Parts: sequence; structure tokens; C-alpha cells
Amino acid sequence: MKWSEAMMRDQSGKVTIVTGSNTGIGFHMARALASNGAKVIMACRNQEKAGVAMRSILEEFPGSEVSTSVLDLADLSSVRSFSEDFVSQSDRLDILINNAGVMIPPKSFTKDGFEMQFGTNHLGHFALTGHLLPILEKTEGSRVVTVSSIAHNPGVIDFDDLNGERKRYNKWGFYSQSKIANLTFSLELARRLERNGSGVSAIASHPGYSATDLQRHSLFWRFLNLIVAIPAKRGAEATLYAATEKDALEYPYWGPTGFIEMRGWTGKAEINAKARNEETARRLWEVSESLTGVSFLSEV
Repeated sequence: MKWSEAMMRDQSGKVTIVTGSNTGIGFHMARALASNGAKVIMACRNQEKAGVAMRSILEEFPGSEVSTSVLDLADLSSVRSFSEDFVSQSDRLDILINNAGVMIPPKSFTKDGFEMQFGTNHLGHFALTGHLLPILEKTEGSRVVTVSSIAHNPGVIDFDDLNGERKRYNKWGFYSQSKIANLTFSLELARRLERNGSGVSAIASHPGYSATDLQRHSLFWRFLNLIVAIPAKRGAEATLYAATEKDALEYPYWGPTGFIEMRGWTGKAEINAKARNEETARRLWEVSESLTGVSFLSEV
């Protein structure tokens, strides 16, 4: 399927939130949505960088509706504040793109004491989705798109050591754990929404191997960015397809379809059997509710 950003349908009247949109694929998602008429909220931790990114979009597309708002996914109080502020100022939310993430940083913890990658990439987005679900429910045809990774394949959710304190810490292992958690969450969210008779759709995507700032912690991967990776603009396409195209509702996970899904045109991405395990998904949901204090769709 040869779909590109240039083929995106008009998004006028739609309100979208893109987390982590000051750089990388998130920036190109925000840019593309704004250029096609959507009102875009760039939800970012670093407001200085977000402001620069926002101004570049406004300069390229004068009259587009783009704003920035503070969101630190490594701080659950920030997630709550962002959500409350958004709901108080808006009467709809058509597209929530759970994109922001951290990749292989030195071992560290979120403000709430969670391992940084699991806490930011999964728990922060879990809480954000829960807080925003009521306004998504009020918006006809709304979608939640959660960005996973081909790195979900080796991932295993170690419920007995989510903070990496019982075993030797492996930053790559914890990155993969956060990414399989993203995909497992998206699949379970879709199941629970369907059982609840909701009009909200949940879809996952991945960018292949895209050259972004995520790889800044590894000299080796920064080098590979130069010779292997696809541009971030291309890496954003699968998520934009999942967020805007009607046909994307027919499958739960989209990404590049070329060599080991690192590059290529957007299509149906392979889902690891571990991510499809419904018992693991149920446990992840319950643990996530307990850790974040945010409960939603618990009885379905």
C-alpha cells in the first residue's frame, strides 16, 4: 500500500493531541495534521523546544491552529494537570497520539519512582488515556493511537521486577519491555472499548527504524542513523495513517512493511504472540491502574 502524508484526508474541525511532538516523528505528525486543517496540541515536557517547533509549523503553514502545552509523562501529577487543563478548554478530542518516549537512557526513575522507560513510555500514556477517555467518548469517531516499536519483539513484561532492582539492569531490555507494554495496552484497550460498546477506536503503530533524537544515548545507533535509518518524516507515516484513514480501523497495528519492518510503505505490522496474550494484558492493565491510580474500563 503506497500511502504517504500527501494523501491524508482533510482534517478540518478535528482536535488532536500529539505527545512528544517537539522533535522527531512526533513533530512530523503535528506538522502534517496541522497542514491538513486539524487543531493540534503539541504536548511536550520541554516548552522551549516545543515553542520553536510550533513556530516553525506556523511559519510554514500560516493560519494553522497549533499550540503547545506542558506534559511530562514521567510525572503523573503533570499528566493529570495537562488532562484537566485540556478538558476545561475543549469540548472534543478526535485523535490522541501516544507518541512520546525515552530510549535506553542511563538507569533512572520517574518522579513517582518508576523505572524511566516503563514509567514514561507506558505508565504515563496509560494514565493520560484514562484521564482523557471521557472527552474521547463524547467525540464521534475518535481514536487513540499508541506508538510501539519493532523493539517490542524481544520484550517481556517482568511483573516481578518492573523497576529493575532485583536483577542487573539492562537498558535495552527495559526499552523492549516498555514497547511491548505499549502494544499490549493498545490491543487490550481496543478489546475493552469494544466490549463497552464504545465509539472510540484504539490502534497501534510503529515507525520502523527512523532517524530521531531517541538514539542520542548511543554512539553506535547515532552512526546507524546516518546509513540505515529512514527520515523521521517517513517514520511518522504509519501513525498518521492509523490516526486518519478509515481503512486503518480494519487492523490493530500498522508500520513499514519492508525488510524486517525497518523501512518501506505502510501496511499491516506483525504482532508478537506475547503482545496478544490476554492474560498478560489483563495483568498489565490491573498493575497499571494500581501504579498510576488511574482506573478506567475496569469492569469490562
